[in-house]
Amino acid sequence: MTKLRRNDPCSCGSGKKYKQCCLAKDEAKEREARAKAAEEAAAAAPAEPAEKAGDRRAARPAPYSAKGRANTHGFQRGVSTPRKVGS
Repeated sequence: MTKLRRNDPCSCGSGKKYKQCCLAKDEAKEREARAKAAEEAAAAAPAEPAEKAGDRRAARPAPYSAKGRANTHGFQRGVSTPRKVGS
């Protein structure tokens, strides 16, 4: 069976487009199925400690800070140089 696209006629026979008829109901069913599968996977998986001693990624600081970052044009902040006039 081919998957219905948003603008195809709905398979329920209403004559409406799929996106206006049954899309929301089908997406809700899929969300519920994914949530149920995630709950089952979480219950089946053994509990792991929140932070491992050898895991360096958890202790690494944020890669960028607003203080040392250049503005969007790539020029440094706060540096004023006189303009050259003439040739």
